[in-house]
Amino acid sequence: MTRRIRWLIAVALVAALGAAVFKLAVERRAASAAAPAASGSRATGLELTEADVVTASSVTLSRSVEVSGSVRAVQSAFVKARVAGEIVRIGVREGEAVRAGQVLVEQDTTELTLRLRQAELQAASARSQLEIAQRALANNRALVTQGFISSTALETSVSNESAAQASMLVAQAAVDLARKARADAVLTAPIAGLVAQRLAQPGERVSVDARILEIVDLTRLEVEVALPPEDVVALTVDRPAALRIDGIDGEIPARVARINPSAQTGARTVAVYLAIDSPPGARQGLFARGRILVDERQALALPPSAVRTDRALPYVLALEGEQIVARTVRTGVRGRTGAVEAVEVLEGLVPGARVLAGSVGAVTEGTRWRLTAAAAKPAPAASTPR
Repeated sequence: MTRRIRWLIAVALVAALGAAVFKLAVERRAASAAAPAASGSRATGLELTEADVVTASSVTLSRSVEVSGSVRAVQSAFVKARVAGEIVRIGVREGEAVRAGQVLVEQDTTELTLRLRQAELQAASARSQLEIAQRALANNRALVTQGFISSTALETSVSNESAAQASMLVAQAAVDLARKARADAVLTAPIAGLVAQRLAQPGERVSVDARILEIVDLTRLEVEVALPPEDVVALTVDRPAALRIDGIDGEIPARVARINPSAQTGARTVAVYLAIDSPPGARQGLFARGRILVDERQALALPPSAVRTDRALPYVLALEGEQIVARTVRTGVRGRTGAVEAVEVLEGLVPGARVLAGSVGAVTEGTRWRLTAAAAKPAPAASTPR
């Protein structure tokens, strides 16, 4: 029995040794077959087209803030009722032009005229009482001189004349107020412009301060935008901007006219007002979008996609000699050169350095390369955004 077990163990060892020898032979044969292919790949290298290579160049890099808001008139006004009453006539409708001082609305003045007449009659009565008091005072002064009445009676006459004088002044003030109320029933345009809204109709009875018409002056327009505080810090008055307004072709030049000193409650944004020329077709309430130019600088720049971020530090794949080399870079601000996005490169590259574009996928450092066309052209020269 012992001899049989020993024999079985020997057979198993021989079988295991044969399997190991066979596996080693297979692996050597596979390695021998792969070696020529790998050698051929290294010899050929990575073939690149002109579009796969970007040249780092010094450009004018502009940084801007994206904005959006609504167009509004710098000058606008509501025509409001100054007295309560029924509207008799409204002489304009939406879209019509008006001039400053033009009569727009007339209210019923029947009641106001009666009140004025009442105040005038009360003033006339007070004036008559004043005349009586003045005559009595003059007579009493003569009587005191002759010794027919006492000085106490004269003092009473003086007081009566003063009271009558005050009553007459009060009545005259009531006349002035009634006359003003009747004049306030006729409403005129506070500014020149176009009628934007007609909020009441003839025959309606309106209260004091009720809105009847809205007038806007389209000769001066602005766009109000809301920006976070971190973007407002870099802005100053008169900074240039470029806007696009719905319904109007092309970009419209603008500038920062005013910056609100207070942040809006709740939203914590700051209102910035951009002055624009009044292009044909511009209307209050249209939506506008664009950008405000914050600053411009000369900088070594690359497209943002060429800077890779799959490592701890940003880097680029530079074409140096016949190999691709990873170079760590330090980047600055992002902006535009013309209409193209770009990122500033502060350290790690020199002008004229060629790197792989972002469209090229992952490439192993040390890979050989060659161009299938002419060398890549430098990035286009920058132009100031409009």
